[in-house]
Amino acid sequence: MQNGMRILQVLAGAPHGGAETAFVDMCIAMHDAGQVIEVVTRANEGRVPRLRSAGITVHLLPFGGAVDIYTPFALRRIVSKFRPDIVQSWMSRASQKVTRWSASMGIDPYVVVSRLGGYYKIKNFKNTDYFVTITPDLKKYLVEKCDVQDDRVLQINNFAETEVFETAIDRGAYGVPEGAQLCLGLGRLHSSKAFDTLIRAVAALPDVYLWIAGEGPDRSDLEALIDDLKVQNRVKLLGWRDDRAALFDAADICVFSSRYEPFGTVFVQAWAQKTPLVTTDSDGPRQFVRHEEDGLVTPIDDISLMSASISRVISDDDLRNKMVENGYHRYLREFTKDNTVQKYLTYFRHIRKLEKL
Repeated sequence: MQNGMRILQVLAGAPHGGAETAFVDMCIAMHDAGQVIEVVTRANEGRVPRLRSAGITVHLLPFGGAVDIYTPFALRRIVSKFRPDIVQSWMSRASQKVTRWSASMGIDPYVVVSRLGGYYKIKNFKNTDYFVTITPDLKKYLVEKCDVQDDRVLQINNFAETEVFETAIDRGAYGVPEGAQLCLGLGRLHSSKAFDTLIRAVAALPDVYLWIAGEGPDRSDLEALIDDLKVQNRVKLLGWRDDRAALFDAADICVFSSRYEPFGTVFVQAWAQKTPLVTTDSDGPRQFVRHEEDGLVTPIDDISLMSASISRVISDDDLRNKMVENGYHRYLREFTKDNTVQKYLTYFRHIRKLEKL
């Protein structure tokens, strides 16, 4: 086998989302690290051009439901032609469609590695050989609840990058007065992200502004809430954005308000971009963020405590500076691109050695 492994990355994917962003970031990072990467995914006007512009071959398949027999057939042909060392599937739908290697394929053996970012049903992973989970609790779930062997699961963190940007965002163009405090929320407009709680928390703070970057099914409900609370001048829904670094640069505080969040790359992005963090104790952040050390942690859906935490970050310079410094050091130690990519590649080589490939 040559130094660069041949890795087929497979994702069905929603139009937008954190997992989809992490997928693109990882594919490009592995490509840049000298691996031979091809991608199989659904058509998408955002991630497909970004992957192709990075020099990655992208195959488009529908990834339909149970009656979709075309996707697994076509995916098997792509695998046979590409001859991968590793097939990495992301989430349930892609993992259902991938094929475990068999001698009848007429190619050298490969290993199927599924990346879990949530508590998915194990029945969807019958063709998986090994797993990567993004939190310790997800590994515990596979081993203790799904009877997966411990030595077939590795926990690897998501990564974030200290991104650069060419054009700063003009806060005034969005109605933010000079000197006002601006909070930033990022994520899909879905009930799991609890942006309704965040909007109510900011509404209780008359001099604080809020941007929410994301798109999703709850947009109309959130717009109605903004109207009901009469905070149209202070709360803006920005839609899906690709300028994360510029958004963090413009913001004074990142608020991660999720009700359900198996990992949540947003808190890592906040650390990487040196933006003070307020987060709920949803599943992912609870396992990583240390209260009053690298972020302020509040109970899920506690509007008053979320408001109080935002106010505390604004008023306590020493606490704010300490959390920013500690968060950035956590990022450098645990969540950089190079660190995460090398863990994946080391794991892939290890399991191929275990399988005597």
